[in-house]
Amino acid sequence: MDKYEQLEEIIKTSSHIVFFGGAGVSTESGIPDFRSADGLYNTKDVQFEGYAPEYLLSHDCLFNESKVFFEYYRQKLDTRNIKPNKAHSVLALMEKKGKLDGIITQNIDGLHQKAGSHKVWEIHGSTLNNYCSRCGKTYPSDYIFNTSGLPICGCGGLIRPDVTMYGEALPEDAWTQAIRLIKQADCLIVGGTSLSVYPAANLVTYFKGKHLVMINRDQTPYDYKADLVIHDSIGKVFGEIEKSL
Repeated sequence: MDKYEQLEEIIKTSSHIVFFGGAGVSTESGIPDFRSADGLYNTKDVQFEGYAPEYLLSHDCLFNESKVFFEYYRQKLDTRNIKPNKAHSVLALMEKKGKLDGIITQNIDGLHQKAGSHKVWEIHGSTLNNYCSRCGKTYPSDYIFNTSGLPICGCGGLIRPDVTMYGEALPEDAWTQAIRLIKQADCLIVGGTSLSVYPAANLVTYFKGKHLVMINRDQTPYDYKADLVIHDSIGKVFGEIEKSL
């Protein structure tokens, strides 16, 4: 039995499957990840080369150098015209067929929802949501991208994306629900993530179910704990098993 057949059998025999994904899920849609050789953090831009990439997406930059933050954010994180890929569509199909309890994602692009998934927990927030940092008023998903300069609310507060920046705590509700889902799962499929970002990577430690599946181009620190490890793109792997669902 090859690895694809093993994955098909695990999915077939599992009752509570949860998917936990990272940047690698979206790279095949044309969204760069943050840490690969050609990822967002390694893209040279003369305007930003004097800043550490982690700083450009930090709480400090957002509020202390807001002009720099929003220029970077508008240039690098506008995914409104990006389409979901095979990984997104197969996960949506699994949910539709009752084979997936939920998706936990580190991504902030909203592509899972665009593909048709409804049970999505975004532990790093989403670029599709914006709110005033002072009064909490919400703004349309493309508000920041359609404006220039500093987006200011009528109350005078700074309008910001509902994204977890470096230096900020993860959204409590999404984090709590993610832990609940993983604890209840009998199969956890981890895909497109290096499991090097904390505390998100710690979510795997809550899994006590039967089958841990790791799908990633490169090795991860949790490969040795997995029942099945596939080193390939998540889109290719899900494309191979789609007909068996």
